[in-house]
Amino acid sequence: MKNHSSKKELMLLPILLVVIIMCVAGHFLLQANFQDSHLVEYLLAAIPFAMFGLVIVAFKMAAKSEQQENDE
Repeated sequence: MKNHSSKKELMLLPILLVVIIMCVAGHFLLQANFQDSHLVEYLLAAIPFAMFGLVIVAFKMAAKSEQQENDE
């Protein structure tokens, strides 16, 4: 089993934090106070797509890091 560089794994933490903030913000925006706002409705519909995009970026970063480790 190979040891992975902790620096390369720590680069993924900001993406994780952004996804967590998006999840919490989505739950906050689901409150009854924002029920009549069309802008909030569109924002809530876009959150899963944004999260999916961030996951793709994280996978690409991890694959690139793994490729660099294999080349060394």
